[in-house]
Amino acid sequence: MPDIPKDEALDSSIALKSEGYEFVANRCRRFGSEIFAARLLGESFYCMRGPDAARMFYEPDRMTRSGALPTFVLHLLQDEGSVATLDGAAHRCRKAMFLEMMSEARLDELAGFVRDDLLEQLQGLAGLGPVALHDVFRHVLTRSACRWAGIELSTEELAELADEFGAMIEEAGNPGPMNWIARGRRKKAEAMIRRIVSEVRSGNVAADPDRALGIVTSHRDLSGQLMDEDVCTVELLNVVRPIFAVARYLVFLMAALRDHPELRPRLAAESDYRRAFVQEVRRLTPFFPVVAGIARHGFDWQGHSFEAGDRFLLDLYGTTHHEAVWPRADEFLPDRFLSGPGDAYSLIPQGGGDHFANHRCPGEWATIRIMEAMLAAMVREVDYDVPPQDLSVDLSAFPTLPKSGFLAAIGAVHPPQ
Repeated sequence: MPDIPKDEALDSSIALKSEGYEFVANRCRRFGSEIFAARLLGESFYCMRGPDAARMFYEPDRMTRSGALPTFVLHLLQDEGSVATLDGAAHRCRKAMFLEMMSEARLDELAGFVRDDLLEQLQGLAGLGPVALHDVFRHVLTRSACRWAGIELSTEELAELADEFGAMIEEAGNPGPMNWIARGRRKKAEAMIRRIVSEVRSGNVAADPDRALGIVTSHRDLSGQLMDEDVCTVELLNVVRPIFAVARYLVFLMAALRDHPELRPRLAAESDYRRAFVQEVRRLTPFFPVVAGIARHGFDWQGHSFEAGDRFLLDLYGTTHHEAVWPRADEFLPDRFLSGPGDAYSLIPQGGGDHFANHRCPGEWATIRIMEAMLAAMVREVDYDVPPQDLSVDLSAFPTLPKSGFLAAIGAVHPPQ
């Protein structure tokens, strides 16, 4: 078995920053290998792409996420004490709390909230000229997510929360002063949610036991203890913030609609085709670039031996664009998903493997439902025009977005009677 290739740069962090989403795949092609070693942010990593690498990475209990992410990323997104930092039985216990929220009935309800809030928002924008739909989607999703979670906030608080979520996501990949400012904004969001958690715990606010607020504040860990208020706050943000982040997927979905107007009649008529369209948007969208893990124990894989403590990066974007896995990988072909949802180790824009056994994002199901609801509304119930604009995407930015945020001029909204 040949040795694992190594990127010879003393530290490849600058190259990672400049190449962005394509960093791992570029080197895999150069080395003719699905795994290579590199030094990033002063640490040694094995960087990988492809379904075989995903199967290795997502073997239950093989990797820990604790300490795998740089603190400037962790503190803006999942944060200390969250489900993402747990392993083994503790992780499965906490993960069950999130999975409890993902019943078919609750997902249908969330999709309905998003559709209704979107149509209401767009109705108010009709005739006002071009608006950036990314901003519209962010505020709609914040409102819908909080309503669905049972978190009651004023209109002003919802707007503030949306702005804080935006800063948290946009600066997560950028160490330095802007990241520090965004951490301060996260503290404001935490204070807003912690106040509600405290009111529930003190008995001054009744929380619906079937909604996220009630589920999180009543969840007990493996020892039978209630989570403390700080952890409840972190996990409630980890319910609402990922729903907010779906706004980025929605912008790429709108761009795909613009590029493929011939598909609109079929999308309006066929729910199965809407699901396939959504899956192809998710496959192609630059969303999470990579996931990181640290080996909990030594293991062998494809003739190579790895030790406890070895660090790994799995290229999500490179796997969903892998030319050997996806025929005509760079083309938008929704029909490829009409026969099924895709393999759990090749369609991994939000992580791979089994939702119940490891760290695959439980919010993936909510993402798909939200995208389907928005797509159905936009092709059946909303008239809009797309003016000329710059929809270029900078793949060196983590996270990225079409430059214009997708401008659209809303005409009429026709909700069904």
